Amino acid sequence: QRLAPALWAKPEVASMNMGSLNFNISGAGERISQFKHEWEKPYLEMTRDFILSNTFSQIERGLRSMSDNGTRFEFECYDVGHLYNLAHFVDRGLAKPPFFLQCIFGILGGIGADHDNLMHMRLIADRLFGDDYYLSVLAAGRHQMSFVTASALLGGNVRVGLEDSLYLGRGQLAASNAQQVSKIRGILEALSLEIASPAEARAMIQTKGRDQVAF
Repeated sequence: QRLAPALWAKPEVASMNMGSLNFNISGAGERISQFKHEWEKPYLEMTRDFILSNTFSQIERGLRSMSDNGTRFEFECYDVGHLYNLAHFVDRGLAKPPFFLQCIFGILGGIGADHDNLMHMRLIADRLFGDDYYLSVLAAGRHQMSFVTASALLGGNVRVGLEDSLYLGRGQLAASNAQQVSKIRGILEALSLEIASPAEARAMIQTKGRDQVAF
């Protein structure tokens, strides 16, 4: 069931979580007194007893089936061990370079939002994958902008969006994903960092092109 949407859509890139973990986001609702939808509070509270299952068998099945459609992967790594899990599949020939590593910080159950952790993740990725990978970073909640900026300063890539944080800045709700994208673009350009075009990004991670998807 989890693979069905990607197998139908045949996207250029799909997320591939590289290990199981406790995934607790219940704290996101602790300061909210009134929810918009009835399902929101129970959904958040449910994660106190939730395991995001990504076993070696599940990962292998996803790698094999989606690769058959020419889909590339965003390898989501919530902890250092997930980098070693990816290296296992690389050694078996089931994951092909260049690897797009999305290192995720600040989810309770995964690696914490500490900049020393970012440096360590990058160090281990360098040892395991050398020049065959692209670093990218996302961070949950209030850590979003500082962490993605740090990633860019390390030569990595960035991800922002409402899935990761609802805010544009301290106490300021973001109106849209686009508003967050505009903010980080402004930060990166102020640091004299170049923004890749869609065509350049496709060339970097060697995707098949938007004309080859099924949607």
